[in-house]
Amino acid sequence: MRLSEIKPYKKNAKKHEETQIKNVMQSIKEFGVVQPIVVDRTNTIIIGHCRYEAMKRLGYDELQEDWVKVVDLSEEEAEKLRLLDNKLNESEWDIELLKDLVPSIDFSDFEIDFNLPEEVQDINLDDFFEDAPPKEKEPKKIQCPHCGEWFEV
Repeated sequence: MRLSEIKPYKKNAKKHEETQIKNVMQSIKEFGVVQPIVVDRTNTIIIGHCRYEAMKRLGYDELQEDWVKVVDLSEEEAEKLRLLDNKLNESEWDIELLKDLVPSIDFSDFEIDFNLPEEVQDINLDDFFEDAPPKEKEPKKIQCPHCGEWFEV
């Protein structure tokens, strides 16, 4: 399947801010596509509007088989799944675990606001990474969908 064959759902109730799309783009650059876009039998997105937008901006068109999942649902079932998927992903943080994890992970490539309580927001990540050597990233290669030329990103 091609990304250009996929259609965003016009009534998608979940909004995606520019920062979120850019963070998903960075995640795809760093880790690849690890979650599929879920579409109905007409290739309309049920789950994955933000991933779709990020992949589009990164120049993806030719999609690997595991990057898209087609499900056979009625319109009502698809709408229910869209809303449930977004709602069921909302949850609280385990603050005690987060206090241990956040300082040990370098999120400098992302613009992330965990919206955490004051007790965790007071953690200064720069204190943990100040002396760390800069992380060298291996460039990823993507192919231009128009000319076929390969570029490092």
